[in-house]
Amino acid sequence: MPDPVRISGFWARMRARGIVEPDAPTPTAECFGDSVELADELLGLILDGPKRATAGAYEDYVREGATIPYEGMYTIATDGRGVPRALLRTTDVRVGPLSSVDDQFAWDEGEGDRTRDSWLRDHHTFFERYLPSVGLTFSPDMATVFERFDVVATE
Repeated sequence: MPDPVRISGFWARMRARGIVEPDAPTPTAECFGDSVELADELLGLILDGPKRATAGAYEDYVREGATIPYEGMYTIATDGRGVPRALLRTTDVRVGPLSSVDDQFAWDEGEGDRTRDSWLRDHHTFFERYLPSVGLTFSPDMATVFERFDVVATE
């Protein structure tokens, strides 16, 4: 769970440094993955450079009442303990079947060996584990939000 005090301070620092527009709304803060360990691992890939994309189950966004990412949207990426570590800005979004992932997206996500086959295997494993825990059903063709982003700033 993101720490609201730390998130507020992080966002204030981004504004004070002129990194974001003065009228930009406070973004969502979230960690990647479903455990402290996975969140820290994926954040490491963001901070070290290869991870510039992510994918989420469309129905999970609906279930949470979360905004579907859109081009230009800011997100604060946290570590597994909810500490803000990076400011991301969405550069591209596509919604399609999980099975429609292409080689370039798998490479841009920066995980595993960065191949489509590895990406599909790892994401099937993740979604088969995670989705039932929140009352959703996995399908290889489920609607998926494919998002690319830039890292705007880190702390």
